[in-house]
Amino acid sequence: MSVGVSLDQQWARIRGRLKEEVGEIAYRSWLQPLSVASLIGGEVCIVVPTRFMRDWVLTHYADRIRALWSGENPEVQSIDVIVASTSPPAALVADNDDIDDDRPAPPRGFDSRGFDSRAADSRPAPRPAPPPGAQSWSSMRPSESGFSGDQAPSTVYTSASYGGASDESPTGVPAILEDRSDLSAALDPRFTFENFVVGKPNELAHAAARRVADATTVTFNPLFLYGGVGLGKTHLMHALAWQIRKNDPNRKVLYLSAEKFMYQFIRALRFKDTMAFKQQFRSVDVLMIDDVQFISGKDSTQEEFFHTFNALVDQNRQVIISADKSPSDLEGMEERLRSRLGWGLVADIHPTTYELRLGILQAKADALQASIPMKVLEFLAHKITSNVRELEGALNRIVAHAELVGRSISLETTQEVLHDLLRANDRRVTIDEIQKRVAEHYNIRVADMHSARRARAVARPRQIAMYLAKQLTARSLPEIGRKFGGRDHTTVMHAVKKVDELRATDPSFAEDVELLRRMLES
Repeated sequence: MSVGVSLDQQWARIRGRLKEEVGEIAYRSWLQPLSVASLIGGEVCIVVPTRFMRDWVLTHYADRIRALWSGENPEVQSIDVIVASTSPPAALVADNDDIDDDRPAPPRGFDSRGFDSRAADSRPAPRPAPPPGAQSWSSMRPSESGFSGDQAPSTVYTSASYGGASDESPTGVPAILEDRSDLSAALDPRFTFENFVVGKPNELAHAAARRVADATTVTFNPLFLYGGVGLGKTHLMHALAWQIRKNDPNRKVLYLSAEKFMYQFIRALRFKDTMAFKQQFRSVDVLMIDDVQFISGKDSTQEEFFHTFNALVDQNRQVIISADKSPSDLEGMEERLRSRLGWGLVADIHPTTYELRLGILQAKADALQASIPMKVLEFLAHKITSNVRELEGALNRIVAHAELVGRSISLETTQEVLHDLLRANDRRVTIDEIQKRVAEHYNIRVADMHSARRARAVARPRQIAMYLAKQLTARSLPEIGRKFGGRDHTTVMHAVKKVDELRATDPSFAEDVELLRRMLES
């Protein structure tokens, strides 16, 4: 059955009803690009420009369109949505030709849908033929384009095709999004799993990252990594991307910062083409967003990220996210988004321990092929506790100084070269502060720290306070003992030994001590 004027009139009335129901923004994004192709055997065929739009329309609007059309025309029993790039049946081609021939020519400067074809930032034009020498999507291999042949986005203008020098191509079409290979942040070849030093503070995050990277199916979705500055989040993110690409080069991995995600979204809004943006981000196999806390307080970006996240999870695609805080602690983030971020596995990267810092320094020294005395490495591991980035920077400084000046590395030269850094990292915690913090944590009085009471509820916190005083201050054992009610230095030695033993056998006790240490150091 060929398409007649009555079918066009029915579609025009249905679109008007839909516009009233869904609103202007949703209508322009999802329903305005639709066009009717035919009515055959009680089934209406509707054409959409992309596969993504087809899936979205089938999921969210198909039932309503069918109901409205059945009200307009009782013959209509079902609807079918096809992508414009697919080859329609010959009857549909003939029908479309009939439509084009019967319709009056649009006014000069306007296309057949009434859009101003003179404005560069109006609705996206069909993809132009690439300039001479440039490769089209259809002629590129999947490894070159980043998309398989049947998944190439219908409207993506790449800097490779158009030079990337401006926001518009030579044909006047706005370059809304960059090619996926340009969009993805560069990966540091040093940041691999092989170069990641594993210790107790980061073992869970590392194990989870390895599981996700090596899995053939989605295991934890999303994988959420969080921790303070310079503790290895970015290293793990890069290692994940490298390993996934190594295991399966055909998987489409997109890694970028939350800031760049927001930037691309703003560009899409500016050029009035959010469809290309959605297609770009929702057609990947693995989406990796670094520093997601950047979009806190940015409601529109959060809204788009929320829908992108849901679309990928619904398609069983992997999402990996990093932040400086856990999902529940991200301020300025919508509650529904915080809930989604904590949906999968949340892995914390804790501040480094002395043992881990020493291991990192040894691995870094081996990588630099530098001969560094063990006492210098131990000194750095003790003194620089803030983050791994500062620790590696300090090692680079002393190695560079030795090479440039020609002096051997020693404890004295290390203190001389790093005097500013060491001064900034000097621990200024006092015994009084330690006693107060421990007493608050265990709900006892500060006076109990100096008393002769031996009840376990008092004696154990007192021993922990002595242990922390030994670890976090430069006071001698006799000085620490005097601060705890005039006790002998042997009592302090016994307390330190006892706490060390309990930390090795009781994980809950060790976590308490570590928490107190971190609170005092911060």
